[in-house]
Amino acid sequence: MKNYIKLSWRNLWRNKRRTIITTSSIFFAVFLAILMRSMQIGSYAKMISDVVEFYTGYIQIHENGYWNNKSINRTFEYNDTIIDKIKSNKNTKLFAPRLESFALASVGDITKGVMLIGTEPEMENKFSKLSKRVVTGKYLTPNDKGVLVAEDLADYLKLNINDTIVFLSQGYHGYTTADQFPVRGIIHFPSPDLNSTTVYMTLKNCQYFYSAENRLTSISILVNNTRKINKTKKELSNLLGDKYEVIPWNKMLVELVQGIQSDNAGGLIWIGILYIIITFGIFSTIIMGVVERKKEFAVMVALGTQKARLVIVTIFETFFICLIGIFTGSIFSLPIIYYYFNNPIKLTGEAAQAMVKWGVEPVFAFSIDPNIFVNQGLVVILLTSIATIYPLIMVKNLSVIKSLHN
Repeated sequence: MKNYIKLSWRNLWRNKRRTIITTSSIFFAVFLAILMRSMQIGSYAKMISDVVEFYTGYIQIHENGYWNNKSINRTFEYNDTIIDKIKSNKNTKLFAPRLESFALASVGDITKGVMLIGTEPEMENKFSKLSKRVVTGKYLTPNDKGVLVAEDLADYLKLNINDTIVFLSQGYHGYTTADQFPVRGIIHFPSPDLNSTTVYMTLKNCQYFYSAENRLTSISILVNNTRKINKTKKELSNLLGDKYEVIPWNKMLVELVQGIQSDNAGGLIWIGILYIIITFGIFSTIIMGVVERKKEFAVMVALGTQKARLVIVTIFETFFICLIGIFTGSIFSLPIIYYYFNNPIKLTGEAAQAMVKWGVEPVFAFSIDPNIFVNQGLVVILLTSIATIYPLIMVKNLSVIKSLHN
C-alpha cells in the first residue's frame, strides 16, 4: 500500500500543470460553496435568534386553545407549581411570564390600537435584553407604575418622557377597563409592526389593569440546547398535562420558517449549479490525464503490471488531488468566515428594508459551524468519485497494442 501511495504522489507532480488545474477547480468550488453556505446558515441563525430570543422564545406555554384564539379570557394561573415544572427540565435556560392583550391608547385627541404586554422587568431583561432597546428615558423597575412605549408609536401619539398615556380595553371575563400611566422610556424595535404598536408595563400593573389577578397568557422559554427543542416540548407537555399547550418556535413563526426554507432551496440550487460545473471540470481534467498517459500505462501493462494496480494508483492520485483542493479551499475560506462572523455585513437600502419587515436586523451574518466544512468536503469527495468512474473504466479496458501504436 505504501508503494501505491508513493507512486501516486510522485505521479501527481510529474505534470504539475494538470495537477494544479484540477486542484484549483476543486479549491474554488469548496471555497465558494463554504462562503455561500456559511453566509446562508449564519443569516438564518441570526434571523431566528433575533425573533426567538427577543420575543417568542424557543417554546411557549399557553392555556390549551389560546394560540388559535388569542383572547384575554384564555389565561392560566401563574403559580409555584408551573414554575417548578418548568425549572425541573434540564434544557430550560430562562423563561419570561407575560400577559398580553390589545388596548386602545389615547393621548389627547389621538388614539391608536396597541399591543399591551405585562412582564416581570428583571426576568424579561435577562430573557430578551429589553433594556438595551431603550433609546430615551429609563427601563422599568420591579414596582414601576409607568410604561415603555415603542418609538414609532410614541411619535404617532406625540409622546415624551413623563407624559401620560390612557388605555381603554376589555378585561378578563368582559370587564371594561381603563387607566392612565406615565411614560418611563421609549424603546426601539427593528420590526415596523412591533415599533408602531408595542407597550410594555410590569406584570402586576397589567394584571390589575385587565382584572386578571395572578394570570398569564404565555410563558416564553429559552433552552440550552436548540437541537433538543422537540424533546423538551414533549417533556414539558407530559409534565403540564392537557390543560396547557406547549408550542415550539417553528410552529409559531410559520412565515419565517417558510421564508428560510424557500431561500435555502434557492441557495442549494446555486451551489448545485456550481458543483455541476466543477464536476465537469474535474471530469475533463482526469480524462485528459488518463488519455495523455495511455502509452505510459500500455508500456507498464506490457512489462507485467496488472491493470488493477494501475486503477488503484489512479484512484489514489484522484484522492490526493481531491484532498488538496478541499484542504486549501477550507483553509483559505476560514479567516474570511471568521472575520465576518465577528463583523457581520451591514445592509442598506431596499435589502435592509426587506429584512426589517421580517423583524430582523439587516445584516449578513456568517456561521463557523464545523459541519459546513465537513459537508462541503464530503460533497466534493462524492462528486470526484463519480467523475473518476469513467476514467477508471478506460484504464481497466486499456488496449495495449492500440495504445502503443497511437
